[in-house]
Amino acid sequence: MPRKLRALALVAATAVALPALAACGGGDDGPSITVYNAQHEQLITQIVPDFEKATGIKVKLRNGSDLELANQIVAEGKASPADVFLTENSPAMTLVDGAGLLTKVEPAALKPIPRQYVPADRDWTGFLARSTVLLYNTQKVQQADLPTSLLDLAKPAWKGRVAYAPNGADFQAIVSAVLQLEGEDATRTWLQGLKANGRVYDGNNSVLQAVNAGDVDAGITYHYYWARDRQENGENSDSSALHYFTDGDPGAFLSVSAAGVLASSSKQSDAQRFVEYLTSAQAQQAMGDSYALEYPLNPEASLPPEVKALDALQPPKVDLTQLNSSKVVDLMQQVGLL
Repeated sequence: MPRKLRALALVAATAVALPALAACGGGDDGPSITVYNAQHEQLITQIVPDFEKATGIKVKLRNGSDLELANQIVAEGKASPADVFLTENSPAMTLVDGAGLLTKVEPAALKPIPRQYVPADRDWTGFLARSTVLLYNTQKVQQADLPTSLLDLAKPAWKGRVAYAPNGADFQAIVSAVLQLEGEDATRTWLQGLKANGRVYDGNNSVLQAVNAGDVDAGITYHYYWARDRQENGENSDSSALHYFTDGDPGAFLSVSAAGVLASSSKQSDAQRFVEYLTSAQAQQAMGDSYALEYPLNPEASLPPEVKALDALQPPKVDLTQLNSSKVVDLMQQVGLL
């Protein structure tokens, strides 16, 4: 389920309140690590038991949303109890890395992951990805009328026809890609056009439902919301389809979920083993076989054939370390989307 964000990319003066720490495994005896988890709780909870069984290391999860947990870690600084940080989208990891709070990921964890998903400084690694798509109602939009670029949705032809969820980290990550690829002025103009044309919803599942019901013609989201519904029962996807942008368009942006080890952790070896497990073929295939339907980044793992293959996508080349959540929030506030 998508999580609400307060869309604050700047570090708060005091730590935000978070849910109590929860252990996935049994008792407190033996080694353990604390994982601040902004990925889908159901997904990470599903794969943790195999790691615990194989290593004897218990995993205590603190679940929250991307920027809430990133800001929490930066506020805690070197006193953070976190050993590992997992994000849904990479800008939150960049926020923590920019504060100098990460240590380099060990080569064994990086080896299975293609280089484009690992920053040059090796302070973190990607482990899952999700493709930006345009969801459209097949009864209201013909394929011939679909836009060739995500930027086209700011044009008058799409007035009142496009849905999005600006409060979420997912949409903000997409905006961060537009910002890097097109520059600040073009991004501001695009956001202004979306504000004039679009309809705001509370979360990607609401966008999915609205498009499928025909309340709005199309919506900006990630691929797996639609794919997951199709796999379950099709109730919110039977009147809609996905349009994948091509040729490196910003609308083909591939957002990366990131894993990093805190430099302040006193359990470096165990934390590194957990990240190595996340990128292993075993864990990657387990995530590929899960309900989530996000793209595993280890080439040895794959999704069901109903989901468009990762190597068939045509994403733009972006520098993951330069995706700027703070500037995105500032721009969205300027145009009145936040």
